[in-house]
Amino acid sequence: MEPVFRALADPTRRQLLDRLHANNGQTLGELCDGLGMTRQAATQHVELLEAANLISTVRRGRTKLHYLNPVPLHDIGERWIGKFEQPRLRMLSAVRHRAEHDMSGKPTFVYVTYIESSAERVWRALTDPDLTAEYWGHSNVSDWQVGSPWEHRRTDGSGTAHVVGEVLEAEPPHRLVTTWADAGSPEVKTRVTFAIEPFGAIVRLTVTHEDLPDVEQAELAASGWSAVLSNLKSLLETGHVLPETPWEMPAGNAG
Repeated sequence: MEPVFRALADPTRRQLLDRLHANNGQTLGELCDGLGMTRQAATQHVELLEAANLISTVRRGRTKLHYLNPVPLHDIGERWIGKFEQPRLRMLSAVRHRAEHDMSGKPTFVYVTYIESSAERVWRALTDPDLTAEYWGHSNVSDWQVGSPWEHRRTDGSGTAHVVGEVLEAEPPHRLVTTWADAGSPEVKTRVTFAIEPFGAIVRLTVTHEDLPDVEQAELAASGWSAVLSNLKSLLETGHVLPETPWEMPAGNAG
């Protein structure tokens, strides 16, 4: 938590986060335009925010886009605000602002979490039908080859696919890109990218969910991914899932 508080202590860095809250997915130049500081100074501020996990980045070709990552703020809420029985620190207002803004093809939702595990175990947790059933409540079923179909199947014995899609990229154990669509409306597709990177002795998992159609869908994706990935993290780090939670994300979002 110390890097987060250190990063938030500076008013310039808080202003940078406010800018991302208002318009997520900016380049360094866009983010710092009009702040009256050198590019070197701006880079140092952004690097401190990245080190505190308050900003995540996604590359689009040669362009590096910066996104507000609300996870550390959520953790602060869990640790302190929750003690006073107040509601969880809400991430969804940031999602609403970014979804209402013209994203011009930028990713709609980016979620970053750190897991005490290996890249191979995280990859397996995302692609093994038995493991996904354990923490997600649905089984992810595919051979995970590029061009192959995949299904997000219910575990109620029916075998019904709730979400269907196609594997666009598969580079185990580091990168998986798939389309997502409601099984009843397969023509309406979103795109989900899982990036699994070593981070010292642990793993950084970045989930990027693109092409969400509207504000409501973006909010549902935000709450759904937060719940599912928290459960995945708990399973890999402790061997058991979190207490039962009703988290089924809508099809076409995240399953």
